[in-house]
Amino acid sequence: MSTRDSTAHAHQRPFVQLWLWPLLLGALTLSGLLSALVSDGWGDVWSWLALGLPVAVMAWFGGLARR
Repeated sequence: MSTRDSTAHAHQRPFVQLWLWPLLLGALTLSGLLSALVSDGWGDVWSWLALGLPVAVMAWFGGLARR
């Protein structure tokens, strides 16, 4: 393995660590928005959960930051 390969790998890992959860929460939010637009019944339940979970996560970490 060359130095260039190890440097490229070292730069990819922090990117994934930094953006994994925001991207997952964004995908969850998008699925909730789409579900709210196009479905009824269980789709409505999913949209409430998918849109409420990111808000709950932000409230949780906002509360931790105040301590």
